[in-house]
Amino acid sequence: MEEKKNILTYEGLRQYEEELEELKVVRRQEVAQKIKEARAQGDLSENAEYDAAKDEQRDIEARIEELEKILKNAEVVVEDEVDLGRINIGCRVKVKDLTDNETLEYKIVGSSEANSLQGKISNESPVGKALIGAKKGDTVTVETQAGAFKYKVMGIERS
Repeated sequence: MEEKKNILTYEGLRQYEEELEELKVVRRQEVAQKIKEARAQGDLSENAEYDAAKDEQRDIEARIEELEKILKNAEVVVEDEVDLGRINIGCRVKVKDLTDNETLEYKIVGSSEANSLQGKISNESPVGKALIGAKKGDTVTVETQAGAFKYKVMGIERS
């Protein structure tokens, strides 16, 4: 079975690469040192510091594996080449929620890069799916578990 492509912006790619480098170069060394110091204390069967360091090492290795998998299957969106006539991944969009008359701004990104607290929504989310392909002035309906919402596209720009 073919792996799912991870659609990333250049910003997302850079962040993942930096995190991977940090984990491999710095954090691995720190944990190795903690394990070495805990081993030097003797009996490992009742050594909480050793157990904590081994747990941390396991978490770091799992994150490294996850990041390598994301990067291996990454497809980078060239944001400078994004067609601003229609909403697509890599666009920053301004929409008006017609239900409560609120203006919202989102950046459309791939699912692995999504972070609602930063206004980055996935192209696979209900809002992202509804907005993809829409043009300025279009009104889209978003079906969610909380009901249907209507958004009017106010603007599309490069992020």
